[in-house]
Amino acid sequence: MIWYGLLVAAVAGERVAELVVARRNERWSSARGATVTGQGHYPAMVALHTGLLAGCLAEVWLAGRPFVPALAWPMLAVLAAAQALRWWCIRTLGPRWNTRVIVVPGLPLVTGGPYRWPWLRHPNYVAVVAEGVALPLVHTAWVTAAVFTALNAALLTVRIRCENRALAAATTTTAPAQA
Repeated sequence: MIWYGLLVAAVAGERVAELVVARRNERWSSARGATVTGQGHYPAMVALHTGLLAGCLAEVWLAGRPFVPALAWPMLAVLAAAQALRWWCIRTLGPRWNTRVIVVPGLPLVTGGPYRWPWLRHPNYVAVVAEGVALPLVHTAWVTAAVFTALNAALLTVRIRCENRALAAATTTTAPAQA
């Protein structure tokens, strides 16, 4: 259980690193006239992700979940892949990446890195979904995995709609009126 606690703490540390990057990027975006949308769902997102970390530890400890190597090792690989995908997204978006929906008007959509595939419009959220399943299942915390997945699906529905609207509005340029 100690090593699992260290793994969850490492993921929590990664989240703190994300927040540091997001703050820096928010300042960059604000200096360029960015608009912020979707503030209403952001506290729920923070609570849900904090709940994932707490739920992993609580379920393993309180329910005495066993370590099952046949499940744990593949889930650890999925977790590592999710982290790699997340940081690939962060690196590709550069100062435009954020934990909030912040868009600088007039900038074109990013089409490099994992964003180059039109069938994968939101690769960062693929990483979030994979992590939400894999992290709890590394130590068979299946209730946490199921609850997080269900709540996250509802939250991502709101988040992706919000983000798509913000990106469409910010990247649409209006042509001058014709006489």
